[in-house]
Amino acid sequence: MLGHFLNEKAQLNENYRKPIYVALLIYACLIGIMCFGPQSSIAGITTPNIIYFGRLRLLLVPFNSFVNFNELDTFWEKSWVVGQNIANVFLLYPLGICIHLLWDKWSTPRKALLLGFCVSVFIETTQLVLDLLFDFNRVFEVDDLWTNALGVFLAYLTIKWLKNKRLSNKHHMA
Repeated sequence: MLGHFLNEKAQLNENYRKPIYVALLIYACLIGIMCFGPQSSIAGITTPNIIYFGRLRLLLVPFNSFVNFNELDTFWEKSWVVGQNIANVFLLYPLGICIHLLWDKWSTPRKALLLGFCVSVFIETTQLVLDLLFDFNRVFEVDDLWTNALGVFLAYLTIKWLKNKRLSNKHHMA
């Protein structure tokens, strides 16, 4: 199966590059819609430690979800917070998959983490600017930086594992 997508050198087959580029473009648009549009408040959900500067909302406490988990009162709040953290880890995962398939220059652990961190910083700071201009009810969360970076890093590990599997399958066939 991997032979269809990855060639004998474990690189993306040329005929799959265009569909991956298209998927990357579509996913980037979806990220834009999801991350840069107005966000409505969720009834019954409160987040501890949010700092308000006018319309800007900042959550600068590292690992806030874990540190203040005991302050969440209901199962719904706890489920929401856990779900948000998991969603943030996997928010940039598909983006990372596409990038790691298309460009080997991002295929080191350090570069994968840097890529995820930089994309996340871009998203979070753009949300601040949009909130300043239009009051979109977004929150700059320091935890989003590491969870998003982790997602791109997991994508790197996935692609590395698939490429290693393809190379080992090639050697077993020879």
